[in-house]
Amino acid sequence: MSHDLSPYISTLTDPKELSGQVAIVTGGGLGVGKAVTRALVARGAQVVIAARRLPVLQAAAEEITADLGGEVFPVSADTTDTESVTALAAAAADIGQVSILINGAAAPAGLVRNDIAQADPDALLADLNTKVVGYFRCIKAVAPLMRANGYGRIVNIGGLTGRSSHALSGMRNLAIVHMTKVLSDQLGPDGITINTLHPGVVETEHIHELYAKNAAAEGISPEQVERNFIARTPIRRVLTAAEVADAICFFAGPRAGGITGESLGIDGGLTRGIFL
Repeated sequence: MSHDLSPYISTLTDPKELSGQVAIVTGGGLGVGKAVTRALVARGAQVVIAARRLPVLQAAAEEITADLGGEVFPVSADTTDTESVTALAAAAADIGQVSILINGAAAPAGLVRNDIAQADPDALLADLNTKVVGYFRCIKAVAPLMRANGYGRIVNIGGLTGRSSHALSGMRNLAIVHMTKVLSDQLGPDGITINTLHPGVVETEHIHELYAKNAAAEGISPEQVERNFIARTPIRRVLTAAEVADAICFFAGPRAGGITGESLGIDGGLTRGIFL
């Protein structure tokens, strides 16, 4: 079965290649999610940003539209609640054809980074419910909308802890990779791609909280933690949220139609594993 991509592709170099498309970005008010929202608006998409704190979303929407114009719609939603996610998808569908979903709502760095003796099972369940089942809820809500039109792009924001052994919360990112691959089989025949991207160390509002936590655990300064991260990264710097957003937007765009079920690090080379 073939899919007509002409409504989504004007030219391969069109800077407004996402014009006429409605995107949902969960966790869209801060950090990478906010940068993704900005990048999608710059490419012409109408963007629904979702999170639990409406004032944060409203501030982000006002900032982005003041800078770029376009349309950003803040919607308060809790991805741990199925009814809330269903309402989010319905609100986006009222705006237009939903063709892009960026899943990013999650506790930054995960809730369980301790030794098992201190690790809280309830916190681990919350991690999995928010990020894994939360992403699943969002995909389940938008898949019928995308299937009806024979086109869709889903990008899951994972994390490098899924490729290492230093944090128990990393299992949530590993689970997302598995879900991505399974759903690529199910959604591909309907013209829908789904991929997972793993950001590395990115300059956001949350990264300095991570530096502080690691510093307390290691008995060094937050500045030294940052220097250590940079020293281990081949490009020798922290990534910007805009760089991560540009990569995500490529996978969310029409030119990435041949890529699905994949897991890619956007980490400046920090991941040392070899993935075939």
